[in-house]
Amino acid sequence: MEHSAQSYGAQNIQVLEGLEAVRLRPGMYIGTTSSRGLHHLLWEIVDNAIDEASNGYADAIEVTLHSDGSASVSDNGRGVPVDVHPVLHVTGVELIYTRLHAGGKFNNENYEYSGGLHGVGASVVNALSTSMSVDSFVGGVHYKMLFHTYKDEATGKIHAGEPAGPLQRIGGTRRKGTLVRFYPDASIFEDVVFHQDVVARRLQELAYLNRGLRITFTDERIREPENRTTVFHYEGGVMDYVRYLNHDKTVLNSDVIYLEAKKDGVVCRCAIQYNDGYTESLFSYVNNIPTGEGGSHETGFKTAFTRVMNDYARRIGALKEKDSNLSGEDFREGLTCVLACMVKNPQFEGQTKGRLGNSEVRPIVEAMITEKLIDWLDNLKNAEFSQQIIQKAIKASQVREAARKTRDNARKANQLDAAPLVGKLSAARGKNPEDNELFIVEGDSAGGSAKQGRDSRFQAILPLRGKPLNAEKKRLDQVLGNEEFRSLITALGTSIDENFTLSSLRYHKVIILSDADQDGAHIRAILLTFFFRYMKDLITAGHVYIGMPPLYRIAKGNKVFYAYDDKELEKMTRQAGKGYTLQRYKGLGEMNPEQLWETTMDPSQRKLMKVTIEDAAQADRLVTILMGDKVEPRRDYISAHADFNRQDNFEVPPEQAREREASGRER
Repeated sequence: MEHSAQSYGAQNIQVLEGLEAVRLRPGMYIGTTSSRGLHHLLWEIVDNAIDEASNGYADAIEVTLHSDGSASVSDNGRGVPVDVHPVLHVTGVELIYTRLHAGGKFNNENYEYSGGLHGVGASVVNALSTSMSVDSFVGGVHYKMLFHTYKDEATGKIHAGEPAGPLQRIGGTRRKGTLVRFYPDASIFEDVVFHQDVVARRLQELAYLNRGLRITFTDERIREPENRTTVFHYEGGVMDYVRYLNHDKTVLNSDVIYLEAKKDGVVCRCAIQYNDGYTESLFSYVNNIPTGEGGSHETGFKTAFTRVMNDYARRIGALKEKDSNLSGEDFREGLTCVLACMVKNPQFEGQTKGRLGNSEVRPIVEAMITEKLIDWLDNLKNAEFSQQIIQKAIKASQVREAARKTRDNARKANQLDAAPLVGKLSAARGKNPEDNELFIVEGDSAGGSAKQGRDSRFQAILPLRGKPLNAEKKRLDQVLGNEEFRSLITALGTSIDENFTLSSLRYHKVIILSDADQDGAHIRAILLTFFFRYMKDLITAGHVYIGMPPLYRIAKGNKVFYAYDDKELEKMTRQAGKGYTLQRYKGLGEMNPEQLWETTMDPSQRKLMKVTIEDAAQADRLVTILMGDKVEPRRDYISAHADFNRQDNFEVPPEQAREREASGRER
């Protein structure tokens, strides 16, 4: 990962504006002040270290979660510039950590490729921390600068991230690079506890995407010293990543197909491995940033892959002149692929900034994939598996055609696109999808209570009269043959798979409402698997929720309380004192319509857990583990990780939200 030496000093840093608004409106800079926003601080500092590695200046990064609540990131790159800026007359360290839009990434002279092009990262982390220290090891000298946030007692003004003193020259060193340590401000964030699993997953992903980079992760909060440190280091890069994603699947090619090229400043690395499943798993990245919504690089890959494979199928006679070309979905059935591109000045678009918008990237990636894939197919040692891919695609095409006929026949029989699903769906009277909610309710008994208790102006009820199929183990035609799934597809109005159309969604809140027991958890898992595999955009666009029914009802006199877990029960019974009555709900069917409304359906009081995909690759792997054919990985995972009580994504009722806003906290 060596790179030619290059001058990187304060004169390379461009300044666009100062720090004041960050603490006032943190959500504008990090999205949220929830746990996700807290971790965003860490990613900003990690990304700076990764940029050093991606551009060939570093090959080792250390990330540490300290027992005092702080986090630190170090690398062996070039170090933060310590010389004085020729115009602003302050050191590079002070500029980068105290001025918004100050950095060396606004042109391609210092970083050819960068994931942090906005340049606000380091200063925003400083502004939202109580204190920060920056150590820069440059030219054989160790420099240090401290920053702190404090309140001026005379004026009451908060001074955010200001230097606690000048840049200090500590002494000589053989070390090179940067060490940043920061303490997140508890007055800004709802929670200042970093989650070990969240950090580990992202660091592992970055290690896969940067071949040969060694990332050492230490969590000092873990009691046993031998369990505190994990090293992520993969010489195979994205090839190792694909093997990891397919670890619990039955693979068809043990040798991963690897394609790599550089053209017109764009670097493309692509690893492909097939499994015996029916779904496609394509994960793309640009400059180490996940692009879950795709973009021009994905379009270029898919176009090239489909065209080259069709041409090859005709060359070997698998497709005759009279035959139609196979679709891209046919060739990608059972495919697991990691597509990692490096792009100068990437432009990210979409609802979550997860789509690459650079139109010039598509033809470049298309040309690179076309050239390298043809070379791979023409290699005689790959001939047997190449033909296997073609035969798999032809079979997939036949199944897809059968599924299309099933769908068309269902439409003709008024089963798939018809409304109002007489006897099943109790539709909402309102016609505005943005206001409407669909409750998918387990069982007729609970469905009856929900229908009576709902507000029919905007709430619809769809009872499930049986357990749907596990979509992870079934082909598309089998999924469409399941009555429960057909009812759900009809109710949503979006169709599924490649025909899925988000703009046709009839309910902008799709709420899974099942019992708080093992059967209820299984139904949730089955429905979420179906959404993930066949309607993923429904989740990524933020339309899927899980209803949170209470487990206990505590009554004393004319007062009634509901507890959603054992911890809450203990608190409420302690408050109630003696003489209360306690009821434990075994299922939703035990609640009368009024109770179901006030605990689970009333927007002003209920709790909803929003379903999100923060890490699509990890989600894909977990769906395989938990819902796939292999029993042992599932048993091992559940025994080690199962926790249905985590509440990071709760949607808060309006009254609670207003209380938080009044106290200066954003959700």
